[in-house]
Amino acid sequence: MTAAHGRRFEGKVAVVTGGSRGIGAAVATRLAAEGAAVVIGYRGNQQAADELVRSLVAEGGRAMALRADVADPEQTGTLIDRAVAEFGQLDVLASCAGIEHFDALQDITPADFDRVFAVNTRGQLFAVQHAAAHMGVGGRIVLTSSVSASRAVFHHTLYAASKAAVESMVLNLSAELGRRGITINAIAPGGTATDMAAEHGAGYQHPQLRDTMPMEQWLAVHGALGRLAQPEEVAAGYAFLAGDDAAYITGRTLPLDGGFF
Repeated sequence: MTAAHGRRFEGKVAVVTGGSRGIGAAVATRLAAEGAAVVIGYRGNQQAADELVRSLVAEGGRAMALRADVADPEQTGTLIDRAVAEFGQLDVLASCAGIEHFDALQDITPADFDRVFAVNTRGQLFAVQHAAAHMGVGGRIVLTSSVSASRAVFHHTLYAASKAAVESMVLNLSAELGRRGITINAIAPGGTATDMAAEHGAGYQHPQLRDTMPMEQWLAVHGALGRLAQPEEVAAGYAFLAGDDAAYITGRTLPLDGGFF
């Protein structure tokens, strides 16, 4: 953790869902480094969540980890209520929890639909509902979409649809929340060097290229910067939208994709 970015979140309290690993962990680390008290929501990886908390506290931050499956709105509500009970307020929600899914049309089942939308879409909607109930003027909500919401990828329809719905939610909720002085935006990450990318990244390649073009070469061809993002680079976008410099930005989705084309 570093103070190089200043202390713009001093006195603020943030909840980060999906905060035990990947982009979520980088977001929690960035917000804590800039002074926020951070509540890390996690579903299953308690060890990673606890280790992150220990690291943030050792660096002088305030942090705690709470288990909550965002697919269950009641658990999300409990997470946010406990965060407010512990730290007295809620200023920032960074909704980073999500799951991937690849399947051909004929293989998608109703259970797949329910599972993906329960986490990626419904989970984020009710996280907003619970968080906004505790926020006042200056509240910041940042959800997570994906470049897949605006780019055709083979066998990615279900996941992409769940993320496109998030962008629509952000746009429409901005009018409602704006009356209360709360902004809501989303980040649409591209390929990022996380465990999820290591497991599913090849799925973003055209099927005819997967066996003939190494991933590094494919990235060089299809990205202006020619590489995966580091989680810390994506976290900078969440921190920007959660900060005062983005006070007049709402209802928007910011692509962080390294010029993916």
